[in-house]
Amino acid sequence: HILTGYDHLLFVFGLLLLVGFNRRLLLTITAFTAAHSLTLASGALGWLTLRPPPVEATIALSIMLVAGEALHQRQTLARRWPALVAFLFGLVHGLGFAGALKDIGLPENHLWIALLTFNGGVEIGQLLAVAAAWLVVLAVRRFPLLAQARVALLYAIGSTAAYWACTRVAVLLA
Repeated sequence: HILTGYDHLLFVFGLLLLVGFNRRLLLTITAFTAAHSLTLASGALGWLTLRPPPVEATIALSIMLVAGEALHQRQTLARRWPALVAFLFGLVHGLGFAGALKDIGLPENHLWIALLTFNGGVEIGQLLAVAAAWLVVLAVRRFPLLAQARVALLYAIGSTAAYWACTRVAVLLA
């Protein structure tokens, strides 16, 4: 799911660009992981169900918010408490994962193992994406013009999320 879960990856990259590569990043990513693990399990086990269109629209809006917050330096809630914001939006992203799991289908006799391995695979993929981003940042630091690409990248993330939000909200209104 992580390789085709572009919305998940864009949210994580937005968090990286908001927080930067420092100690707070670990707490922020951990909060996101904990939250989406909770709702992933709750949704996959049938304890919590929401219709996919509102969940998908909210995921797109969460990406827009993080990209917008990362563009500015003012001290907003997302800048002061990125782990809290990541946790709250992680709850919604977990419901999106649960929807993906329902599409795949889980074996009833091995439900917990399937749930744990799916979530573990997502987390490994997420950590690999963070590591790849870190390597890119290290490489780009040598080229001052490329280092300024941060703003362009944030606009690309926000614009993509805005497009998704429009199409996903249109589904809600249809």
